Amino acid sequence: MIYREYGKTGKKVSLLGFGGMRFKNIDDHDECVRLMLAAAEGGINYFDTAPGYFETRSETVFGKGFAEIKKKGLPFFCASKTFESKESAVRKEIENQLKRMDINSIDFYHIWCITDLGNWENRKKDGILNTFRKLKEEGLIKHICVSSHLIKNEIKELLLEGVFEGVLFGYSAYNFKTRQEAFDAIKEKNLGSVVMNPLGGGVIPEHPELFKFIRREGESTVTAALRVLWDHKEITNTLVGFDTMEHLNEALNAMEGYKPRTQNELEDVKLKAGVSFEGICTGCAYCNDCPSGVPIPQYMDAYNQKILNKNSKDPISERLKWHWSLERAGAAKCTACGQCEKACTQHIDIINRLKEIAG
Repeated sequence: MIYREYGKTGKKVSLLGFGGMRFKNIDDHDECVRLMLAAAEGGINYFDTAPGYFETRSETVFGKGFAEIKKKGLPFFCASKTFESKESAVRKEIENQLKRMDINSIDFYHIWCITDLGNWENRKKDGILNTFRKLKEEGLIKHICVSSHLIKNEIKELLLEGVFEGVLFGYSAYNFKTRQEAFDAIKEKNLGSVVMNPLGGGVIPEHPELFKFIRREGESTVTAALRVLWDHKEITNTLVGFDTMEHLNEALNAMEGYKPRTQNELEDVKLKAGVSFEGICTGCAYCNDCPSGVPIPQYMDAYNQKILNKNSKDPISERLKWHWSLERAGAAKCTACGQCEKACTQHIDIINRLKEIAG
């Protein structure tokens, strides 16, 4: 296992992380705990969960898993999150989280799912930053982090606060181009850099031909997708949601024989990624000035899932709910003024896509 410094915290975390939102059978605690223990024995020391995963049951499983990991004398860090903003609600939530996981503090605690700057301003007005500072002073959390879905350079505004020690954000071969400015901002601040959805939420392994440009000889698509992220020296951790022992072993095996690309080789992969997704919204956000207030980039990102993810019953709704905290009905606010389509550099039929999303 490779370990990297988590920003300026002095902690070293495993380059491969364990995400707790995709257990195959969350009610089979023994099976879930075996998976966590196998991950720890394989060198993984970064375990990420949230109260919204399986309606808090993921954190309950983590508590049992941590107990077994402790018995083995293996090291681990716990990462979790909160949607809450007001101090009383945050405190109530973290007290329950600590109880469920049977730990005294959470190592990396995230202000969860910042989807736009308006959302961020509202949370600041609720006093979220002061609350997190207090939690750290009291030892209930070790490091103040943020989970962000902001695109382009919007993430810079969050980082200007000067309080965050790490950022959890989406980055993969699927969206190199749209996340590059956010990634650069994180690097500039020397923060812990944890990548969620390194496999594009399953899109990458489900479309091996589309992503063949990331594979080197002998590599599977999953192995290639992880390794191309590990080639970024500034990435601290790639967070994979494991559901079976087979998938865990596949990711652990990707570490075996891993040889980093040169910087030129990595840039060549990124260049190919930029031209490999014709008809797919790249999230440039030039359309993000809707007179009716429709968050068009987020809806177009969700529509991407319909094009790419053929195995889900309702990929648009799933993406909107779990990634953007939006409903399909919000797309109905579109008045078909056409402003977004004039701004779209890819000439996407945005209006009709919004109509389809709204139903």
